[in-house]
Amino acid sequence: MEQVLTDEQLNEFRKRLKRRYWEIREEVRQELLRSDEERFIELAGRVHDPEEEALADLLVDLNLAAIDRHIQELRAIDEALIRIADGTYGICIDCEQPIGIARLRANPTAKRCLRCQELYERTHAHTGTPSL
Repeated sequence: MEQVLTDEQLNEFRKRLKRRYWEIREEVRQELLRSDEERFIELAGRVHDPEEEALADLLVDLNLAAIDRHIQELRAIDEALIRIADGTYGICIDCEQPIGIARLRANPTAKRCLRCQELYERTHAHTGTPSL
């Protein structure tokens, strides 16, 4: 069994998570500003044929998908910060064993050890919405 995270390591992860949180917020703000400037809805209203309409729809969908990914990452960061605050950060939510430090450094929002994450992905594959 691995050693529990030190206070220094927890502070390192807290800082990384908070820094990433603010980076993502700024990215979302910039994307929203760009989408407002590009006026995708206005573009979609001016299309003249099915190909132009499909392109306009794709542009809108891409913008929304990017923002959705950012929101999911923000939620994962919030959950990790809560785990740090309540003393459960670095402990697998499934088997309650320590998550490897290398895994946490690669993915600071990890809430499962590698073994449990692999099992989770095999048993919960493709639970999202179908897409083209």
